Amino acid sequence: MKIALLGYGKMGKIIEKMAIDRKHEIVLKIGTDNQDQLTIENLQMADVAIEFSTPATVSGNIDVCFKANVPVVVGTTGWYNQLQQVKEQCEQSNCSLIYASNFSVGVNVFFYVNKILAKLMNKYPYYDVQVEEIHHTQKLDSPSGTAITIAEGIIENLEAKKEWANVLTTGGEETADENIKSNQLLIESLRIENVPGTHTVIYDSEVDSIEFKHTAHNRNGFALGAILAAEWIQEKKGFHSIQDMFDFSI
Repeated sequence: MKIALLGYGKMGKIIEKMAIDRKHEIVLKIGTDNQDQLTIENLQMADVAIEFSTPATVSGNIDVCFKANVPVVVGTTGWYNQLQQVKEQCEQSNCSLIYASNFSVGVNVFFYVNKILAKLMNKYPYYDVQVEEIHHTQKLDSPSGTAITIAEGIIENLEAKKEWANVLTTGGEETADENIKSNQLLIESLRIENVPGTHTVIYDSEVDSIEFKHTAHNRNGFALGAILAAEWIQEKKGFHSIQDMFDFSI
């Protein structure tokens, strides 16, 4: 499989190494210093594009992939306000896209169990719930896309919570989106050096706490999942989420 990497930062370099280890070939690498090389002609050398750039560049990169008719795997977050628009463009152009807030197999198992746990906790309304996410200080968006997916899984299944609200802590200072109401799910975002990603769901009561946690030891799980998605989307058409790829039904 010939791969174009759109975004050649830390994640892009890890994806490159793991893709080569799986006998794939990197035919195009687009970083901040060679964005002008992202052309339809150059993209068409690839069988698939893997997009891990920035919230500011992701939509433009997706657009070029559609114009080149190259399937694209999107791991960048912070663009989901454009999701419906991109979906319509993908379907109208008969193109292929798969996106995820997190491609890690372990995180997607976490997403699935999180929904089951939230549904179960409806029986025990004396527990309040919040989400905590910790990432490295270079992460551009807050809360993380993974934390939003976790929060949405809770809100869909726990009657007491209707929406989420974020509090960001960087350098010891907090910035709140708004005062947290009882029907809002708090996402506490912390930015700490050299943390690949830790997400914890906390159900707390006066008598005890239940913590459900995923800790990434490095970025390799994210990279492997993106490569698996690139392999999966070959010969497929349409707009897909990671749930289409993983089947955790039991």
